[in-house]
Amino acid sequence: MTTHAPRAAQGAQSVTLPVTLDEAVAALAAVPAAVPVAGGTDLMSSVNAGQLRPAALVGLGRISEIRGWQYQDGHALLGAGLTHARMGRPDFAALIPALAAAARAAGPPQIRNAGTLGGNIASAAPAGDSLPVLAALEAVLIIAGPGGTRREVPVSHLLAGMEMLAPGELIGFVRVPLLHAPQVFLKATGRTGPGRATASVALVLDPARRGVRCAVGAIAPMPLRPLEAEQWVAGLIDWDGERGLVPEALTAFGEYVAAACIPDHPPAEDGTAQPLPPAVLHLRRTVAALARRALGRALS
Repeated sequence: MTTHAPRAAQGAQSVTLPVTLDEAVAALAAVPAAVPVAGGTDLMSSVNAGQLRPAALVGLGRISEIRGWQYQDGHALLGAGLTHARMGRPDFAALIPALAAAARAAGPPQIRNAGTLGGNIASAAPAGDSLPVLAALEAVLIIAGPGGTRREVPVSHLLAGMEMLAPGELIGFVRVPLLHAPQVFLKATGRTGPGRATASVALVLDPARRGVRCAVGAIAPMPLRPLEAEQWVAGLIDWDGERGLVPEALTAFGEYVAAACIPDHPPAEDGTAQPLPPAVLHLRRTVAALARRALGRALS
């Protein structure tokens, strides 16, 4: 189904409304200049700011197959069209608590009702609340391509620019492991906008692998994984016992994470230390506090 918007100064703009994922891919392949749109929260912001003038739109709102989720071999297969509001509900929170917490923190109701999981990933805004959660969960994207093809890409690869969407491809699904273990998402906000994170931390426990996975969002173009800090603290946890840690260990973990994600400046040529600016030091303290609290909540 195709409709046509009124003719504007820059020319006619077509809007295609497919009902299947493969139809959407075909529409994008047929019009390379077309832009996919689901909730439109990021797209319309760019249009209103004059940063984007799409020649054609492919609306994804009628594709029912990407608006729910299903179970698959110990994983949840999440449709890219899931809204933040839907992911914030109790039944989803019982499935993937950290992602539900991030969805509930995504902004005011109008944003949560419209914004989608796939849109959050595709726009890859540093402050995207779902991104550190997906990185900590080591989620995998199912990419739909022309001719009914499907390929898998780790979400961290897409966010880091290691693998990108090719022309005519769409994020169809997100595969997330069901860990059946504590998960936490926390964020700090400032004056950069309603609910917009200045720093966020997602932390999940993986008892089967005796591991801790942590991702820090909003402070860099992509979520950061402090791998050494993860390995260090995992070695302190009694996985067969109560899994508790003394407060000093929690504090050390927070500082380890913060220093890994916001490192000191290298010394000057004469060997003198180069102090971080006060704003950066404040951000580092914020990350340390979030990481410490997240781990404490996960282990409590």
